[in-house]
Amino acid sequence: MEKYYYGYDEFKKDTQTLVDKCRGYEPDVLLAVARGGLTLAHLMAQALDMRNLYSLNSIHYEGELKLDTFNIFNIPDMSHAKRVLIIDDIVDSGETMEEILKVLGKKFPGVEFKLATLFYKETAVLQPDYSVREANEWIDFFWEVDVI
Repeated sequence: MEKYYYGYDEFKKDTQTLVDKCRGYEPDVLLAVARGGLTLAHLMAQALDMRNLYSLNSIHYEGELKLDTFNIFNIPDMSHAKRVLIIDDIVDSGETMEEILKVLGKKFPGVEFKLATLFYKETAVLQPDYSVREANEWIDFFWEVDVI
């Protein structure tokens, strides 16, 4: 499988681009999807000067292996919010995000959810509201591979 190394310098530039695209939405809450969205969401929260940064956990992959199940847990209380920006690193198949949106929509029916990602695949079952790059190969994010 062809792989693309996505380094910090590209990440910093692309995060600024994504922040600029999302500014008009004015979310009440930023919601990171752990683990892939945590680094991005932290930098976006800094850039947007937002303290309402929450996270949830979602497991549908083990490394490069896609699992047959979805596990979505540690969902924070967002019943007070009107607009939530969900942040993740990539929409690959889109199946995980579709499931997350379904779960969140049932739990918080009065909340508007939008999705921001660095990467997306054109073949995904859903597309992010805000994104920067199309992914045409496996992305090796620096926060996944530059570890000791």
